[in-house]
Amino acid sequence: MVERRTDPTVRVRLLEGAARLLAEEGPSALTLRRVAAEADTSTMGVYTHFGSMADLADAVVTEGFARLAARLAEVPHTDNAITDLAGLARAYLVNARQNPHLYAVMFGTAPLGMYRPQTADERTRGRYAFEEIVETCGRAVKQRRLRPADPLAIASQLWTAMHGYVMADVGGYFGEDGTELVLVPMLVTMLSGLGADPDTALASIKTLTATDATPR
Repeated sequence: MVERRTDPTVRVRLLEGAARLLAEEGPSALTLRRVAAEADTSTMGVYTHFGSMADLADAVVTEGFARLAARLAEVPHTDNAITDLAGLARAYLVNARQNPHLYAVMFGTAPLGMYRPQTADERTRGRYAFEEIVETCGRAVKQRRLRPADPLAIASQLWTAMHGYVMADVGGYFGEDGTELVLVPMLVTMLSGLGADPDTALASIKTLTATDATPR
């Protein structure tokens, strides 16, 4: 089978296949033959698109953060930054549900063994996706919807809570009612503690319940 480097579908299949192997079986499963079989391609196809297995594992992490950044960038800016934060939270949850294996690999919940990030740059490659959340928190402070505070600190608190919820959600721990019973009240409580009006925050955050219709 002759692979064409310009065929994007092969590259995507390789990335998603490698992510499945890493998330479900660990780094020992990331072999040339297993990856090729997962992607329904030849072993040569792996080297056509990636120079080595280490390069493939690195590309899986990069792809995960690229998809997250693209999803967050789709959230429109409105004149209510709290509503925008709700949109970012929804985008974050939807992305994780649609890409569970990539999500597990990019945040290290799937063991990467010898393929784990080694340098500071590699470990912080997803920071550009996080900047969208920081910027939105900054707008919320400027709009006086949150009390004055460092936007980075606010974003870090909100993201840490959101990340914890999403990991449990993707793992199936909350069931169909998790967004309504856990995520919405959690975020409203946090935003209220950060200075948001509770009723206004609830009006924005309750739109997250629409994510329950998203396929898992």
